[in-house]
Amino acid sequence: MQNKNFVFYLEYNLPVLLGMKAANVYELLEGLRVIPDSSLYYHTHKFLIQHHYLIPEPPNDFAYWLRNILIQPHLGEMIASINIASCNSLGQLREKMIEIIENHDRTGYGVNCHEGFEFRFMSCKTFRFRYNDEASNLGEFYDILKKIDISTFYVNVFSPLLRQGKKRNNFAEWFAQIGEEALAEKVSSLDPYTMTLEGLRQRILNIIKNHGQYR
Repeated sequence: MQNKNFVFYLEYNLPVLLGMKAANVYELLEGLRVIPDSSLYYHTHKFLIQHHYLIPEPPNDFAYWLRNILIQPHLGEMIASINIASCNSLGQLREKMIEIIENHDRTGYGVNCHEGFEFRFMSCKTFRFRYNDEASNLGEFYDILKKIDISTFYVNVFSPLLRQGKKRNNFAEWFAQIGEEALAEKVSSLDPYTMTLEGLRQRILNIIKNHGQYR
């Protein structure tokens, strides 16, 4: 018989230098073409865990470097404004970034940043650990979600859509599995990139609490 309990996992990412760097926009573009998906994921999600109480601005390393180091504010804003939640994969996210840079006014693309301020491409090794508790119903899920480490959102919300190609995050999938389709739809429709990780936690908790008989 299939286990219908929800098993929580925690995720930790160890940064790894790729030995690549960019001094101007052209070199950043070439780097974007060849870096592994794990690098793209790291540079677009690192800010979320570093600023889980404050909404990061801009939300990824590429946008920050373009805006603040190369002083390309419009290009940086365009990269920052990509709706990552609408991407079905990291490959699609990569294509959107490349398309924006290729089609933007290229004035200043060849101007190098000051020495020592190059964009250093990094990747990450991802480690996942099973949490001690698991949930067999909505009440248990609610109680665990209140206290679990914030990194569980990487495993259950961000990774399923971008790294695994799922249509729904893991929370929504489980809600549907236990017959709570309406709850699944509400949680699935959330855009996790428009709020802090703590805000995301509270939003999901409130949805469950307002759902009705969850105890």
